[in-house]
Amino acid sequence: MKAMILAAGRGERMRPLTDHTPKPLLTAAGKPLIEHTIAQLVAAGFHEIIINHAHLGRQIEERLGNGDQLGAVISYSPEGEEGLETAGGIINALPLLGDDAFLVVNGDIATDFPFAELKSLNIDLAHLILVDNPEHNRQGDFGLDSAGNVIESGAEKFTFSGIGLYRPELFSNMPVGKIKLAPLLRAALSERRVSGQKFGGFWMDIGTPQRLKELDLYYTQRESNHA
Repeated sequence: MKAMILAAGRGERMRPLTDHTPKPLLTAAGKPLIEHTIAQLVAAGFHEIIINHAHLGRQIEERLGNGDQLGAVISYSPEGEEGLETAGGIINALPLLGDDAFLVVNGDIATDFPFAELKSLNIDLAHLILVDNPEHNRQGDFGLDSAGNVIESGAEKFTFSGIGLYRPELFSNMPVGKIKLAPLLRAALSERRVSGQKFGGFWMDIGTPQRLKELDLYYTQRESNHA
């Protein structure tokens, strides 16, 4: 199974850090965020990785190259300076992703989610990993019903983690352009074609300089505990 890392976000909330550095190359514990993610994917058996990029994206290619030094085979899907939103970025990369289900991971999250368990999952159109609502998204995004289907609302709503499995058919007949993912997901889940699961382990959305500092501290403490 191939994996895609979404790395085209401008990182407005990270400014001024992202004025000259793309957000995926900001560092925590001395290593760029995207390299932490690649290491996890490779350890879980995902070696073919596609990375989209926009703002300052050439720096990402220069840093990661073809992925050899990271144990990966990396392909790139450039989107120009502006980017194409999440669904648009995936649609633009479909020729690289192939005909089978693929994993997509946001480039600005940190987690210890066990990616390997997704490789053998049979899905309809999509499968989303949900997490407890963080402070910045208290209202949540989606619910889960008793059959494991993602639903628009429920007794309890969770936050979409930025980790999902998708089949190319979810994006069929869509033109390349700026397209958001949420409307496509909501159309599919209304037909009960999106499954999901709740993950209770470590997860962070690295959306602000403060959260980047918190992640740096988390990684540094974890490494000292394992020393």
